[in-house]
Amino acid sequence: MSKNARKANGAGAAKSALEAIRTQVMWNRLIAVVEEQAQSLLRTAFGTITREAGDLSAGVYDTKGRMIAQAMTGTPGHVNTMATAVEHFFGKYPPSSMKPGDVYITNDPWLGTGHLFDYVMMTPVFLKGKLIAFFASTCHVIDVGGVGMTAKANSSYEEGTLIPHLMIRKGGVINEELMAVILANSRSPIEVRGDILSLVSANDTGARRLVSMMEEFGLASLQPLAEHILSASERGAREAIKELPQGEWDYEMTIDGYERELTLRCKLTIRNGKVTIDYSGSSPASLYGINSPRTYTLAYSVFGLKAVIAPHVPNNIGSLSVFDMITEPGTVIDPVRPSPVTARHVVGQMLADCVFGCLAQALPGRVQAESAGPIWILSLYSAHGRVSAEQTRDATPFSVIAIGLGGMGARPNKDGLNTMAFPSGVGGIPVEITEGQCPLWFREKQYLPGSGGAGTYRGGLGQRIHIENREDAPFAISAATFDRIYNAARGREGGAAGRKGKARLGSGEALPDKGVHIVPKGDALVVELPGGGGFGDPAKRDPAMIADDERAGLV
Repeated sequence: MSKNARKANGAGAAKSALEAIRTQVMWNRLIAVVEEQAQSLLRTAFGTITREAGDLSAGVYDTKGRMIAQAMTGTPGHVNTMATAVEHFFGKYPPSSMKPGDVYITNDPWLGTGHLFDYVMMTPVFLKGKLIAFFASTCHVIDVGGVGMTAKANSSYEEGTLIPHLMIRKGGVINEELMAVILANSRSPIEVRGDILSLVSANDTGARRLVSMMEEFGLASLQPLAEHILSASERGAREAIKELPQGEWDYEMTIDGYERELTLRCKLTIRNGKVTIDYSGSSPASLYGINSPRTYTLAYSVFGLKAVIAPHVPNNIGSLSVFDMITEPGTVIDPVRPSPVTARHVVGQMLADCVFGCLAQALPGRVQAESAGPIWILSLYSAHGRVSAEQTRDATPFSVIAIGLGGMGARPNKDGLNTMAFPSGVGGIPVEITEGQCPLWFREKQYLPGSGGAGTYRGGLGQRIHIENREDAPFAISAATFDRIYNAARGREGGAAGRKGKARLGSGEALPDKGVHIVPKGDALVVELPGGGGFGDPAKRDPAMIADDERAGLV
């Protein structure tokens, strides 16, 4: 090779390296943009489940509506449902019709995040008059009318007000007529308005930061970067699939359900570089609001697959596209309209464990045990309208939410995490926040010793929560999301099951189902969250770890 040829090759390699570095820097900046978008929502939201527990998501999309990047702050149920939510707006509002300052909204469960309580907000972004991207965000609002945060409705019409794909802001001006309809159908209009405006503001924050980034890097279009990110992510996920054994594996899980127990059946097929999860044979849809729409079912299923198969690959539409899902319409994991879906996470957040059950057979010794599954949303209300007026004459009206967390399943080389919302990842709401909003007080909130399943590695612990009313009046609790009261989280590789959950009055009476229950005046609500399953033979647990648990009072 001549000297000039060598110099040319060297210059080409250097240029290629610089381009790769530039691309990586732009990718890092894009992640920072969506994280700032999420933090904006987290810091301005009115609802405690958003600002304290982080029940939200935020992301940026290319002009085709494909999710490029998502914030680290958020839940799989929000992030992965939103991976396809943006393109649904295009059926009514083609991108060519959109203008700067426009913002679009919906809470359609089947085209959004799975229930009416989550508003999806989408904002087009323009640079010098040209559409360059979309930002979308979502969060859980406190009330959308209907029967409230319960599972007792028999249709989605009873669950609250559905807002189809509509424009909430046009040319920078809020659509106050649409806002009035939303607020007129909420018991907490101030909080709901605040959350909607927080979603709008969060998207605006992301848009400003993206435009600033593109101007800094001299980009006229985001598409070349988007194509690179999505193709690289898909390629990384497909390479991870190539390392897996080929075959088929089945798993079955029984969960408490509402009017009856439910069976979740899944079959995992890995063949020719393709991964398919098939839920055929799962139970028919429930009469009550615990059904998981297909969009939510897909979100937690692909989370479970990706968490084991390709956790190192960025989470976007590129990496998620390598997974296929088969469902039967009319089942509890693919209900058809107008099936009730308010407490859809009761089923949906069990699906990661279903997927893990299949993967554990394909990859023995590498997959964690079952977890407590769905978080227990403690929807607490004054008893107005639920008991005689005489009993609530001097009582303070209130409606608040607290979060109960169970244990995560033990991992192949570590104990399960205690009081961990796995797989949703949301946090708890500080008791001081809840107590400041209502006359209730938390007499006890602590780890539940011995609730984690025994094993070489112990399952994560659940918690005990004891709540009383400072006023001499009854209060109500919606147990819509209480599960694993009858069916514990199972262990793996010889590990024991975690302890089942319990819900009762302080006086001793059990609260067995997912209905709305009255806590009489002078009594208390006590819930004990389920623990995660153990991993491995308990006889092989390190004696030093046993001693540590005993000293800490965990067993």
